[in-house]
Amino acid sequence: MQFEGEHLLIGKTGHLFVLIAFTTSLLSTIAYFIAGRKSDPAEKLSWVRFARISFLAQVAAVLVVFSSIFYICSHHYIEYLYAYKHTSKELEFKYLFASIWEDQSGSFLLWSIWHCIIGIFLIRKSKEWEAPVMSVISLAQLFLAMMIMGVYIFGTKIGNSPFVLTRDEINGPIFAMPNYLSMIKDGVGLNVLLRNYWMVIHPPVLFLGFASTIVPFAYAYAGIQSKRYGDWVKPALPWGLFCACVLGVGIMMGGKWAYESLSFGGYWAWDPVENASLVPWLILVAGLHTMVIYKATGHSLRASYLFAILTFVFILYSTFLTRTGVLGDTSVHAFAESGRPMFNLIRIFLAAFTIPALVLFFINLKKIPAIHKEETTNSREFWMFIGSLVFFLSAMFIIAKTSTPVFNAIFNTKLAPPENIEFSYNKVIVLVAIIVGILSAITQYFKYKSTQPGFILKKLAFPTLVAAIITILLAIFYPITYYKEGLGFLGAVYVALFASIYAVVANAGYIWSGLNGKLTSAGASIAHFGFGLMITGMLISSGNKKVISEEKFKDFVIQMGVDPLTKQQDNPAENINLVRHVPKKMGPYDVTYLNDSTGTETGRRFYHLAFERKDEDTKETKESFTLSPDVYLMKDNNMSSNPDTKNYLTHDVFTYISYALNPEANKDTASFKITEVAEGDTIFYSKGFMVLDKVVRNPPANKFNIPVTGPAVMAEFTVTAQDSSRYNASPMILVDSFGINQIDDTVYAQNLYVKFAGVSADQKKLKIGVKESDKMIDFVTLKAYIFPYINLVWIGLITMAIGLVMSMIKRAGVTKTTGAVILIAAAAGLFYMFLLAN
Repeated sequence: MQFEGEHLLIGKTGHLFVLIAFTTSLLSTIAYFIAGRKSDPAEKLSWVRFARISFLAQVAAVLVVFSSIFYICSHHYIEYLYAYKHTSKELEFKYLFASIWEDQSGSFLLWSIWHCIIGIFLIRKSKEWEAPVMSVISLAQLFLAMMIMGVYIFGTKIGNSPFVLTRDEINGPIFAMPNYLSMIKDGVGLNVLLRNYWMVIHPPVLFLGFASTIVPFAYAYAGIQSKRYGDWVKPALPWGLFCACVLGVGIMMGGKWAYESLSFGGYWAWDPVENASLVPWLILVAGLHTMVIYKATGHSLRASYLFAILTFVFILYSTFLTRTGVLGDTSVHAFAESGRPMFNLIRIFLAAFTIPALVLFFINLKKIPAIHKEETTNSREFWMFIGSLVFFLSAMFIIAKTSTPVFNAIFNTKLAPPENIEFSYNKVIVLVAIIVGILSAITQYFKYKSTQPGFILKKLAFPTLVAAIITILLAIFYPITYYKEGLGFLGAVYVALFASIYAVVANAGYIWSGLNGKLTSAGASIAHFGFGLMITGMLISSGNKKVISEEKFKDFVIQMGVDPLTKQQDNPAENINLVRHVPKKMGPYDVTYLNDSTGTETGRRFYHLAFERKDEDTKETKESFTLSPDVYLMKDNNMSSNPDTKNYLTHDVFTYISYALNPEANKDTASFKITEVAEGDTIFYSKGFMVLDKVVRNPPANKFNIPVTGPAVMAEFTVTAQDSSRYNASPMILVDSFGINQIDDTVYAQNLYVKFAGVSADQKKLKIGVKESDKMIDFVTLKAYIFPYINLVWIGLITMAIGLVMSMIKRAGVTKTTGAVILIAAAAGLFYMFLLAN
């Protein structure tokens, strides 16, 4: 059968180049593997050249595949399932990229593109390490190509192709018709939660972090394969610093997205997908410190091997957790069930790197040089190693709790998550924060190998005193109010606050006294300073987060859903009901629900809320602003809420709609009742009465802000409700170039509509229409927080990233000019993304 309007060539081209990418990756892997074992220089060079050609051909093929998918999505070729599931004509152009990596195939392709770029760089720069290092990267490319092949080999499906046709994947009589495309108006579109600025840039940065972790792993393999057991650390260390910077920033970009797009009421919820990306970063940071120890003292080489291997292994394990459906019931943003073929393929991907790497490591463990003399407790390397162990053990704790569904599946158990998931993590991680904060403060003051005790006490006395004074002043004048987990936990929070402030003060002091203000050598101190500042911001913003939408005595109660942060039923008393045009007190603000408007996407509505803060004495308005949180209203009366935030230097006002009426399900069937009245006459309705005060001809102004260009008449009413509340209504009738227009007025608090219907036959009375709507009164339910000093989190993150970049530049040995350009570009990009954009 010939189907009308299909564009099959682009799909066939894309799929052909997937197969080419797979083939060239296989050739590149084999060639690099053989080259790495050749001792003859000429023969080795011949294999390396062939491997380079194969790898570059694979790069070209991957770019063609991505271009094909982008072309299909941008042209809305919904005959392809990829475009049908992830795009729609209403979608803004910038979200087309987000629609590509929303799908598993697109995210695997994004990962592969970053490997291509990293591989090209390594071909140019890795010199004698090229063959063994690139054999690892080419093998990873082979598996990533398999993820999007979608072919059957001996009856087994390998991967999921992004170029399958909708009619081949969805059963339905419509797809048997030659003109089925003319009957499908549009695609499903991008998930509403992903229609956000951060989801355009967060996945590329996060996947660059994922992809780059393979480089230290590959160098560790190369060190074992070439028997150059310690030499790999020098070229791997700058890459490790790069990974830590990019992956850390990518993780917190996800936090920023959650803060702006999810109703978490925060930026971190210990969601399993968040945890799965955090764990490799923690192990990576542990490995960075052991590599630095080895470079300085010769200790901790074996630990460096293990951490470099496990970092990438847990990247693959996180891929298994988030892409096989294992976490589908426990995470708000894991991929759904991907099918058995993909499940098995990802398991093979994980096993193919984990098992050989660990086997090689343990076989060669005794051959890896180690200094058997124990480090002394008054040496820098001892405390750095303790810090690395703390990071590693915290990673193991997090991944063990996150892997509960895996344990249940393997051992057929029914382990359930704790009732308060947030606290189950926080009570352990707060102890980690204490230890890491103190170690970040004191360790750099120690010297390698040995330090005089008097020297340490002298150097640390002042920063310790300053940190203690700051913490005491905060406890007195701005105390932490996180009481819900008891005084014991609150005490731990205060100790963690001291430790994080201590890290900030001590590292600032070390730059000044230990390094004599030499910023070019201060990358580590700046990174530790930023880390301490970030933790300080997290403790203050979370500890003093305040719900300002509390309403204990409600006119009506709306049943709240489950809070995604705590996994518990949201408290109705923390949500305020706002009737349209009726102000309510909320914290320091008077808040009025003004109106709503539709967005460009189907089902999206913005709710415009006026905030006004008045002087308590003079009652004069000191500040006013409007926030417009929005929701996507679904046909099944479900809704997805997107917050809106007012940003200040010292705090954020965070709001989201927790309930809104669906206009389609709340239609009005009532009609107007016409009454003739003169000035002073009364009209009664079921909830009160209204009096016509006066009739104004050609009013100079009106509440609707409609310009009056012709004859106009406005009727002014005072509406009195049964509870003695009074409202004003001012319906109008006017004549302009379009004819006679009736401008109705609405008293939303009474669900009352008033119409100026005309004048009586004798011209002495007005015809006034009154309608008591039978639909629900127009209102929204709002939840609002104040997040104090949350900018400390973002500023701390930026500072930490800048410190890591500085350390990377120094370790990589680039020129001053190149280093300055890299540093300025990184700092400008980070400041723009986190503090200026959106």
